[in-house]
Amino acid sequence: MLIGRDKEKKILTSALQEEYSQFIAVYGRRRVGKTFLIREAFDYSFAFQFTGAAKLTTRKQLVRFRRALREQGLKDTPELTTWGDAFSELKRFLNGLPTGKKVVFLDELPWMDAPRSGFLSELESFWNEWASARKDIVFVVCGSSTSWMVKKIIKNKGGLHNRLNHRISLRPFPLGLCEQLAQSRGLALSRKQLLEAYMVFGGVPYYWSLLQKGVSIAQEIDRLLFSPDGELHDEFEMLYASLFKTPEPYIRVIELLARKKMGMTRLELLSLGGFEDNGTFSDILKDLEWCGFIRSYTMMGYKTKSDIFQLIDHYTLFYYEYIDKQRQGSNYWKTMLGTPKYNTWCGLAFERVCLWHIDQIKKRLGISGILTNEYAWRSNGEEKAQIDLLIDRSDGIIDICEMKYAKDQYAISVDYSRELQRKRQVFTDVTGTKRAVHIVMVTTEGVVHNEQWGEIQAEITLDDLFEQ
Repeated sequence: MLIGRDKEKKILTSALQEEYSQFIAVYGRRRVGKTFLIREAFDYSFAFQFTGAAKLTTRKQLVRFRRALREQGLKDTPELTTWGDAFSELKRFLNGLPTGKKVVFLDELPWMDAPRSGFLSELESFWNEWASARKDIVFVVCGSSTSWMVKKIIKNKGGLHNRLNHRISLRPFPLGLCEQLAQSRGLALSRKQLLEAYMVFGGVPYYWSLLQKGVSIAQEIDRLLFSPDGELHDEFEMLYASLFKTPEPYIRVIELLARKKMGMTRLELLSLGGFEDNGTFSDILKDLEWCGFIRSYTMMGYKTKSDIFQLIDHYTLFYYEYIDKQRQGSNYWKTMLGTPKYNTWCGLAFERVCLWHIDQIKKRLGISGILTNEYAWRSNGEEKAQIDLLIDRSDGIIDICEMKYAKDQYAISVDYSRELQRKRQVFTDVTGTKRAVHIVMVTTEGVVHNEQWGEIQAEITLDDLFEQ
């Protein structure tokens, strides 16, 4: 059962009604549901489909391609020695099919593009010289290696430049869709429990599909991540290896960013990581951002506009906090519950959840249609201050979002109220902004309406983050 993805499904199904052939690329990180979306959208009905296999030679890929052609109807397919042969046989196969739309689905496209294989040029020829000149082909390509898909297909500067009819970037689910997915699987979970799962797994549908009924989230985290035979015990290595053909420099950047909550500048990463300052390093940062592992932002109010790169992927951050180079038993996570380390993690992880739900925060503030920029901010002067989320609005207001994880309603103390006012004043002084600066509280259970509550301009709760 397909949860959400209504807009993406409509793009795919509408291609069947178009007068001319359509070329569609679907991309996104591993486990986000790309293949499932495509299969569901076309009701598992394809004229031809083929999935590239990881780290095979071109010869072995072509053996598999020939087998797929034979199994799907072209019984007399000869031995294939080049990708030119493969696409020539594919055209012969499609020409022999009855009149009507023919959906061709090539999955895990990046794995087919081995060095010196000539795959990409033959793909270009297949579309430009044959499929695009017809009216009956819906050509869908897909891949988990987001960086390859963006460089080679989406932003291709050669024969595929501006040839795509549609591109679909599949993002992880927000909380609301994770709730729907859990309900569809019969999981009886409170929103607080759903939040705990999200703080570990993020919105990756495959991770959520592994959760079982009748057990707590803590038990499932132990089973999936900390048990030696858990389905996600080795996920970290598989995740980055599937996305990048040489994952080591990417992991090095991730390791550095995992140490610093607010992120690092390019110069800091270069210095600490021992990288060369060149285009290759720029590509690494772009690739990680395209995949949704990091985000970049500039520091408002500072003359130097260098980007700061921040790690925001929930699973990766959890891995470095609790799994990497540590030895834990199968019941490790249950023993962590309620400890100071666990409570600190909850606070930091909730802040990251909020960063993934800025649209929901804007909706609750009534500013969905207003142009905004989002930042983190810190003062390095004598008066220190740090703000994890600023929403700079085009209507003349800046929202300072304070995010607090709490078991019950959060009570703003006198001291904390003073700290909020100090933080706002430091921000105003350093940036020199003339805009109105509002303080917004984002909490799990709401804010106690005590005397200090009047200092804030708006409050947002966990329930608001579940809105679609």
